[in-house]
Amino acid sequence: MSHLLDVLLGRATPTGGEEEALSACLSSPLWVAGVLDAAPHPDVETLLEHADAAARALPAEAVLAALATHPRLGEDLPGDGPHECMCRLEQSSLPQDPASRERLGAAVTAYEARFGHHYLVRAAGLGEEEVLADLDERLGNSAAAELEVSADQLRQVALLRLQAVLAGVVTTPAEPQSP
Repeated sequence: MSHLLDVLLGRATPTGGEEEALSACLSSPLWVAGVLDAAPHPDVETLLEHADAAARALPAEAVLAALATHPRLGEDLPGDGPHECMCRLEQSSLPQDPASRERLGAAVTAYEARFGHHYLVRAAGLGEEEVLADLDERLGNSAAAELEVSADQLRQVALLRLQAVLAGVVTTPAEPQSP
């Protein structure tokens, strides 16, 4: 069990890393504030419901700002922070061979040229063909429809990350240091 979970459920005193830990799940000050301000949550289910609702309520500019913090799909990620670790975990099912990375890179570049923002998909468990099919489908969206799809993908990623942090699968700055 994580210290962040204990703080959000009112069972522990904040240590100062909670905002950074939540930002690794969804880099949006509005979302982070919404989750923290509603604490203490009575239980994990209510916490996750509130986090979901807070993500759904993000305005377009907050969604776009959060998308900009995500690396391009398939890119090598420098750093060992919680955000980078979660990205690596989420993208671990994608092929790493140069030809596959080139195909994904070209499709992502076409997407970015069309919509002007990063492509984001809940990549956990998806393979190359599934991601390429998703990209192909989404390239047919209008800009407004695609922003809605991107916002939903951002929400899904945030909830998966939050669940991983709460379960202690990924450590964050909210975890107290061992003596």
